[in-house]
Amino acid sequence: MVDSATARNLYQRLEPLHAFIYFSPEANLNYAALGIEGHAGYFASRAAAMGAVGSEVVVATFFNFQPELVRSALPAAWELASPQQVIDARNDGADKSLRRMLGDLIDHPDLPEAARLARTAASCCSPEGRPLYAAHAALPWPDEPHMELFHAITLLREHRGDGHIAALTLENLDNGDVLVTHAASESMGLPESILQLTRGFTDEMWAAAKDRLRERGLLDADGALTAEGKELRQRIEDRTDAAALPPWQGLGDEGCARLLELAQPFSRAVVKSGVFGRADIG
Repeated sequence: MVDSATARNLYQRLEPLHAFIYFSPEANLNYAALGIEGHAGYFASRAAAMGAVGSEVVVATFFNFQPELVRSALPAAWELASPQQVIDARNDGADKSLRRMLGDLIDHPDLPEAARLARTAASCCSPEGRPLYAAHAALPWPDEPHMELFHAITLLREHRGDGHIAALTLENLDNGDVLVTHAASESMGLPESILQLTRGFTDEMWAAAKDRLRERGLLDADGALTAEGKELRQRIEDRTDAAALPPWQGLGDEGCARLLELAQPFSRAVVKSGVFGRADIG
């Protein structure tokens, strides 16, 4: 039986095959051609599958951004381009980026099998309580293997993300609380300064979040997680992993191992391309 550790390992190994889209120069140029630039491209392109939604829907579903940052981008972006135009721009950017980053691997015989396995896993996801997954799952499947793999990993990533947000809300954390505890966790990714900047939090907002967490006994005077804070973050990660299990259980142990084996060269090529070499929204 596939366990939670496997779910986390798959997420971490496969994530580059989705996350590159937030840093893709090809995609950003496409959004700019529509008149949508900067952080507005991120919000519009990730939200477009839900239709021309307003800022408050994105505040709810993306969770960890300061609402005013979202409101500065949406719904204004929809006056410049329709959701379908943005989806098309994102897909074209993903196609061009993957062709550039994968090079000769774009024609590797293992790519179609990796795409089929990822698609099988994604087909085992359920839309209930998963708004971002459900919206992306309603989009048509691409025909070419590299785009099929990108779409499948996108579905799996948004499915996991929806479950992560549910785990966060169970702990009564707001967006600032989440980012501060994330930054204070060991080996959790981006540093505090980058999280604060890219998510739209002023120094005053950031300090207020820290004060709230100290009052709850989750952060100490130096800004480090207390024992209770570490337990909370571990509980969040454990619940996220558990909620992400269904697609991997549907694929099974052998299928999961095979997907990891096949996808590793493609994921590695994306990372080695340097696409993640700058800090940005993602």
